[in-house]
Amino acid sequence: MGSERQHAAMSGDANSPPTAGSTMQAIVRDAYGSADVLRLARITPPEIADNEVLLRVHAAGLDRGTWHLMTGRPYLLRLGFGIRKPKNPVTGREVAGTVVAVGSAVTRFSAGDQVFGIGQGSFADYAAAREDKLARKPANATFEQAAVVPVSALTALQALTDVGRVEQGQKVLVIGASGGVGTFAVQLAKAFGAEVTGVCSTTKLDLVRSLGADHVIDYTRDDFADGVHRYDLILDIAGNPAPSRLRRALAPTGTAVIVGGEEGGSLTGGMDRQLRALALSRFVRQRLTSFICKERSRDLERLTELIEAGKVTPSIDRTYPLDQVPEAMRHLVAGKARGKVAITI
Repeated sequence: MGSERQHAAMSGDANSPPTAGSTMQAIVRDAYGSADVLRLARITPPEIADNEVLLRVHAAGLDRGTWHLMTGRPYLLRLGFGIRKPKNPVTGREVAGTVVAVGSAVTRFSAGDQVFGIGQGSFADYAAAREDKLARKPANATFEQAAVVPVSALTALQALTDVGRVEQGQKVLVIGASGGVGTFAVQLAKAFGAEVTGVCSTTKLDLVRSLGADHVIDYTRDDFADGVHRYDLILDIAGNPAPSRLRRALAPTGTAVIVGGEEGGSLTGGMDRQLRALALSRFVRQRLTSFICKERSRDLERLTELIEAGKVTPSIDRTYPLDQVPEAMRHLVAGKARGKVAITI
């Protein structure tokens, strides 16, 4: 890595690469913990590898995975991100911005391009991102809208298509329909021709209806697994129903995809429920499965097409400035967010 492998961008203050010896604003943390560990600091801008670009960040998205990386829980994820403290002090993954420098092996982007995707430390003035984790920003989306797409919409897209194998006319149930992944899942399932039922709390029923859901279930009043309705595909997003409950709501040969999970012990988090579901799936006709989202540009490009076609619209609950990231994180953790939370840089 190093500046010798960076190609300078076009001239201009806002979208030019940082000069030698300069610093940038960033949200950093020196230890794992609650939102209290996050602080605004001035640090050295990142250097880029041959296959990376340097972005002048205009907006960043706040996803649940960033919360996990902040807390260091479940503990298994520390194997990849630092055992005792974070390897990378700058937090944030979802990003939208302007390319200001490119590595020597980069061929898809050049200085001045407006892009979105997944980067390293997006809660900062500048962030590095691999070329294969970026795509052209949708022309009809703001930077804030584009920034909240990457992680959440990729997860929803792959859960529906790669894993769930959604088909036109199927009945799809989205548990957690008002959250970051859920708001995209409802819209994507509708775009693929499914009949969609969303599960959420009372205060968020209107949001899920506005996303195009054909039916909504208030989980505080009704049980999606009452045996009356059966679904061809269930996306369980950050929920905690036992595999047996998911089966009661599934069609005889239906599929349930467990996406994430916030319950469980500190070591494995929700993964124990996923493992139980996978084991059970071997002995029943119904398919119970899970997956790890793949951060790839071709799926981001597909999302760009869907957004530009008006079939998917990012749902932003609130927007916070960079110095209020701790407050944004607390809002997310409290379960108050309707859709996504964006950070403006």
